[in-house]
Amino acid sequence: MRRPLVAGNWKMNCGPSDARRLALEIRNGLLGSRTGTDVVLCPPFTSLAAVREILQSSTVGLGAQNLYWEQSGAWTGEVSATMLRDAGCNVVLVGHSERRQHFGETNRSVQKRVRAALDAGLRPLVCVGETLAERDAGSTERVVTTQLSEGLEDLGAAEWGQLILAYEPVWAIGTGRNATPEQAQEVHRLLRAQVSALAGPEIADGMLVLYGGSVKPDNAAVLLAEPDVDGALVGGASLEAKSFLAIVEAAGRRPA
Repeated sequence: MRRPLVAGNWKMNCGPSDARRLALEIRNGLLGSRTGTDVVLCPPFTSLAAVREILQSSTVGLGAQNLYWEQSGAWTGEVSATMLRDAGCNVVLVGHSERRQHFGETNRSVQKRVRAALDAGLRPLVCVGETLAERDAGSTERVVTTQLSEGLEDLGAAEWGQLILAYEPVWAIGTGRNATPEQAQEVHRLLRAQVSALAGPEIADGMLVLYGGSVKPDNAAVLLAEPDVDGALVGGASLEAKSFLAIVEAAGRRPA
């Protein structure tokens, strides 16, 4: 049985003081927890140090929201994998839908970021997902499998084993249309089958595939009950400790 993971993506929210407060509430809320769920918090770059301080000696992991593929140099405004590792991160988001949509990230740039993360000892949490137009055109399978194959080319079996995937149906985020548990399961099963074809069934069976389409306390349990949904990548609901902790608890109640 894969151990569930819930990751909180705080996006461009929470400066150091707010981040410290939120991380403390989440850490304290998890004290004594027996949910069996792993938790990662991904604050903005400027709040990594503050959150790291709060999470020391806890089981909560620290993640970053993006990285650049060069190690150092004249790349104004960018942050490297080694910088993130030295800041205490062990996970980094790669290819988030907002990065693809607003900042021009491509499958090829995802590939370079994944390589840089792995070389620095970080676990890439790689996001894939289709837009509303692509869903309506019946292109979901083509889009997500292409994102996966082109973004993760040339990885060895051990490297595949370090990855975490997240399915983000862009059409279910802020559009008023919600993905059903069955729709989420369908794509998660598809992704696992493709990983099996690319890296082998053992890697596919052990890989975590998270769901990231507007997960909230009131829909988390039904989504996480699906057999190939191994946890959640949580956006807005991760900015309030009570709602985030409710999702963590729901993940811990997944059927065995």
